[in-house]
Amino acid sequence: MSFFGFGTTCDIKIEFKNQENLKKVTVKNETGDLEDLFLFTGQDDISGNVLVDVPKGKKIDHIGIKCELIGMIEYLYDRGNPYEFTSLTRELEAPGDLTESKKYAFEFTNVEKQFETYSGNNVRLRYFIRVKIQRNYSSNIVHTVDLAVQNVGTEPEINNSIKMEVGIEDCLHIEFEYNKSKYHLQDVVIGKIYFLLVRIKIKHMEVVIIKRESTGSGPNQYNESENISKFEIMDGAPVRGESIPIRLFLSPYELTPTFKNVHNKFSVKYYLNLVLVDEEDRRYFKQQEIQLWRKTLRTAKKGEDKAAKETTKEATPAATSS
Repeated sequence: MSFFGFGTTCDIKIEFKNQENLKKVTVKNETGDLEDLFLFTGQDDISGNVLVDVPKGKKIDHIGIKCELIGMIEYLYDRGNPYEFTSLTRELEAPGDLTESKKYAFEFTNVEKQFETYSGNNVRLRYFIRVKIQRNYSSNIVHTVDLAVQNVGTEPEINNSIKMEVGIEDCLHIEFEYNKSKYHLQDVVIGKIYFLLVRIKIKHMEVVIIKRESTGSGPNQYNESENISKFEIMDGAPVRGESIPIRLFLSPYELTPTFKNVHNKFSVKYYLNLVLVDEEDRRYFKQQEIQLWRKTLRTAKKGEDKAAKETTKEATPAATSS
């Protein structure tokens, strides 16, 4: 990248160690565009080289060159006040002059990266390497490269099923059951809906995956819900005693692990919303929170989502009642 301003300009390039063998993942950036980032886990060391390309015959006076590893949370509606939860610095060169191109090695070891990279509707959690050439009388020369972090979780020791009875007095009484309350991101939700009483004319039934993103805290907390997927499981009027199966694959969807109160800045929760619609288009629903965790690292593959969604559509039975 070239930098313009007062004084001599230069190019800075950041390369990670063995980056040709690193996996990549697609992440939404601050402008909403998708970009591929090199993928690390929370236990990985971050190392590589910084290449500073000085134009031939030019000189850059500086008061120090440093490389930083930054972990940051940004509210997209308040970008001027980011929160840095991780900030580590490596000094690459003491004050002096740059008269030729140079390469510097950097390494950040045993750095806790507890939280995953996240890019939501109102908040981003990002990690990046920042190289800064500091100058007295001219603007600093700065270059950044983002990286992605994913963390593999552990199988929950306790994972109870979800079973509830809900309804409207003398009109509708149903029992629904999901096989688990905690799912990994490539898991399958298996369950059933059992009709104990049906005195309203139901047209169809669906299950919706909802993501709820909460930012801020206390009176300044803001919640936004997003329907990730709507999945029809019944078309037609059910009768008393009928049982409707549920088989919902999670892998086709862009889900993240559940985030709980990350540095008191944001949370991300997921819900399964059971929705019944009658012939007058009145909607009856019941939400149930589920916990999501990552079992394996997930990298970007072209066509993966489309193929997975088609597989899910074919593999999942829809029940029709008469």
